[in-house]
Amino acid sequence: MEDELDPIIDSDMDSMFVLPLSIIPLETPALQSAKLIKNVRLKSVVEVFADVQTGSGQVDIEALPRMFGWSDKELHPDHAILRRLALLPSYDVYSLRISLREHGIPVNDFAALKLSPEKAKELTKYMILFTRPLMRLIYAGEAVTVESYDDLLKLFRDPDIKKARQRLEKMANGLGIEIHEVPRFLEDYGDTFLSLSYFRHCLDRLEPYFTACVESLAPIRSHFQLRQNKNLMKSCDTIEEVINSMSAIITGRLEVFERRTRDMWENISAEEFRNVKGMIERYHVAIGGALCGLTVKMNAFARQFPRPAMGGPIKRADFMTSEILQGIEIMRASISQAV
Repeated sequence: MEDELDPIIDSDMDSMFVLPLSIIPLETPALQSAKLIKNVRLKSVVEVFADVQTGSGQVDIEALPRMFGWSDKELHPDHAILRRLALLPSYDVYSLRISLREHGIPVNDFAALKLSPEKAKELTKYMILFTRPLMRLIYAGEAVTVESYDDLLKLFRDPDIKKARQRLEKMANGLGIEIHEVPRFLEDYGDTFLSLSYFRHCLDRLEPYFTACVESLAPIRSHFQLRQNKNLMKSCDTIEEVINSMSAIITGRLEVFERRTRDMWENISAEEFRNVKGMIERYHVAIGGALCGLTVKMNAFARQFPRPAMGGPIKRADFMTSEILQGIEIMRASISQAV
């Protein structure tokens, strides 16, 4: 049975599908306060305002020249940048770091591409899962408490337990660095672990939405009139298959990362750290794109049907074909790169 669903609301920098244009050096002042968002059909549009009462004011990127009076004789620089931004599959900070550089899109400050402190704190429980093997390696049998990644770094900055210092020296030798350089080394890789934690968090919180959306297909399939519509039945199958397969592929890929990270701690070397970091980063854009599409679709479903009793089979069938199904090939394409 479905539970009540609330839309997923993140700050702009923590979001999968929102890009605040204030971080992009654009010439048009009105665009500085706007956002580029993925709509329910996974098309990138400029959101010039958003309000609970008035809704979201969205402008197609190709309508901007008329809106701002740009010359039709040559491509405006802002229009060129926005067209390139529209092609990016996800606006999460980890995908953006890679995609913006690859596409040669300027940024006011690359250092601004990071999760909010609030989101980083929320991800602590995931971070600890990635670093627990390291804690066992260095502080095995010792009474230490770690509640955040900062706590972990503090332990490594001042290892006052003799056995821990000896193990830490062994780890530093394996990495080819001095013992006092270990905390800085771990800080450099901490963001990679944070990215894994972020993607795992985004996937985990979508699970109840997947369940509710797939379960809502059953009344459509059993409806005496709707079940005669073969195209609708095929659409229902496609939606269920894409949600289930994308969830399974992302889960499988994250499990590979987690397993490789655990193995890394057992055979520590600078080369293995670089290999694991590189492997994870190679899949950032693919996983980000898949999670972005799923988050946008599940958010739309939650806004339309927050409670199980809202909307009968006919209304839900119309929503599935007009909103959820549209852009689903974009989602298929994004996940194919994560296999």
